Amino acid sequence: MITVLYEDSDVIVVEKPAGVESQSARGFEPDMVSRIRTHIHKLSPTSSPKSTNHPPYVGVIHRLDKPVRGVMVYAKNQKSAANLSAQIQEGKMRKIYAAVVCGKPVDNQGVYVDYLLKNQGNSGSEIVDNSVDGAKRAELVYRVLETVKAGRWMAENPEMELSLLDIELMTGRYHQIRVQMAGHGTPLFGDNRYGNCLGGGKRAGESGFSGPRQPLALCARKLTFYHPSTGREITCEIKPSGGAFGLFGQNLFE
Repeated sequence: MITVLYEDSDVIVVEKPAGVESQSARGFEPDMVSRIRTHIHKLSPTSSPKSTNHPPYVGVIHRLDKPVRGVMVYAKNQKSAANLSAQIQEGKMRKIYAAVVCGKPVDNQGVYVDYLLKNQGNSGSEIVDNSVDGAKRAELVYRVLETVKAGRWMAENPEMELSLLDIELMTGRYHQIRVQMAGHGTPLFGDNRYGNCLGGGKRAGESGFSGPRQPLALCARKLTFYHPSTGREITCEIKPSGGAFGLFGQNLFE
């Protein structure tokens, strides 16, 4: 079962749940490509026996980390896939995220420009000097919507501030939001890879980290692109919910 936000013969826009891979997964783990293929097949129950040997085409255009819920667009044919991929390369596809971070950025709105290097060894990224071989420019624009006290979400430090941010990605780097926000002193709530709310950049398993794991407070809430056949602008969005998002008003994104 998938949540479809928009669909026609060229594209399908869906809501990816947290905990599901955005592309084909290894083994028997759930993934969106398999779910979309099942969905398309159910819409065409009269498919010929020959077509069952060739699953429906599902083109992966962009990706979301497994723990991230959000809006994703997939292509249903190669021509649409090429067009949508070109939109990403040309900066025409807009991706807006909601995130809860530990603390509060110095400015209520701003732009972060860093250079990220992907570490192939542990599947992570880090901020490096722009002179490092392989470093890629990463840019995002953020806006602080609201700041509250952590309360029950941080039993060890209930006075810790948590901030709800609206973030637009201007580039698409591996773990970009998670790395940049942590690098600028406000790691995402629930991010046990790049930092947490205890300070000092500690991660799960390191000395000083305690308490239950919390869901990563990151949601790809809005996606805008141009239809590959008609050129019509299409915008699909969802409301962040669950976990630390429950601390904030639901009308902040309206």
